Amino acid sequence: RAMTAHGGWLTHATKDGSLSQSDIDAYNSLGFLAIADFASADECASLRERAEAIVDAFEPETISIFSTGEKQKKTTDAYFLASGNNVSCFFEEKAFDESGTLAVEKSKSINKIGHALHDIEPAFRRFSRSSKVRALLHSLGMCEPTPVQSMYIFKQPAIGGAVTPHQDSTFLNTEPPTCLGIWLALEDCTVENGCLFALKGTPEVTRRMEVDYPGGTREIAFTGEAPKYDLTDAVPMEVPRGTLVLLHGANVHFSKANTSPHSRHAYSVHYIDTSRAKWRETNWLQRAPDFPFAPLDASEDKN
Repeated sequence: RAMTAHGGWLTHATKDGSLSQSDIDAYNSLGFLAIADFASADECASLRERAEAIVDAFEPETISIFSTGEKQKKTTDAYFLASGNNVSCFFEEKAFDESGTLAVEKSKSINKIGHALHDIEPAFRRFSRSSKVRALLHSLGMCEPTPVQSMYIFKQPAIGGAVTPHQDSTFLNTEPPTCLGIWLALEDCTVENGCLFALKGTPEVTRRMEVDYPGGTREIAFTGEAPKYDLTDAVPMEVPRGTLVLLHGANVHFSKANTSPHSRHAYSVHYIDTSRAKWRETNWLQRAPDFPFAPLDASEDKN
C-alpha cells in the first residue's frame, strides 16, 4: 500500500476511507500522509463548480486581502474575523495594482473562500461530513471529529501567493492539541503551480496566534518566538487530482508562489476532537452562539 518510492508518504484510498495500520504508522511518524484516489473526478468537479459559482456571485463591499505570517496582524479586519461564521471571499495580494484597482478579472483574483463552507454550502458539507472522511478520522483515533474551519484555495495562475511555513495548531488550538487537517487536491499539483511542501515530523507548537478583546475590540497577537525552520529536506507533494493529504496540527508545511499559467485548486478542512479537547477562547475563529461547531454525525450522510 504505502509507496516506498515516495518515502512512505503516499498511499491509496480504501473503499470506506479508513487507514491500514501501516498507513497510520507512517502518518504518526511523518506528520503527514497523501492518500491517492480519495475523491472521484465527479466529487472534485462538484466542489470546483460550486466554488466558481460563489465567486461569480461575489460582489465585494469590503476588500479583504488574505496574507500569511506576521503580515496577517496588519491586514486583519472585521470581515476576516467574522468569516468563521460565513462563506467569505479573500483577494490575492497581487490582484491589485499600485492604485488599488483590480488588475485581473474577478474570477482570477480570489485567493480563497472561507471559513464555514463545511457547514453552510451543501456540496462542501457532503464531502466534509461524508462517511469516508468520518472513517478516515476515526481510524486515526478521533472519537468525536468536529470540523471547525474550511477553505477553498485557488492558488491562481501567475499571482497565487506563497504560504509561509507554519503549524496549523498555531492558528487552531485546543487544550490538549488535537487539530488535524485534510487537504484535497482538486487539480494536479506540481512544484511549478505551487504544490504543498512538508517537513517530516511534528515538533512542539510553541507559538500561537491569539485574539484578545481590549476595550471590546478584537486584536490579534502572536505569543512565543517565531520558529526558524530548515527547509532543505522539505518534501514536495506533487500529487494528482483527487488525492487527500493529511496534516497533523504540529506538522510544518508551506507552499511556494504559483508562477505557472495553471491554477492549483484545493479544498481544506480542519478538525478537532471535541471528545477530549476544549476549543480555546483566544482562537481567532469563534462561532456565534446560535451557530456552534457540530461533530460529524453518522446519521447525516452515508456517502
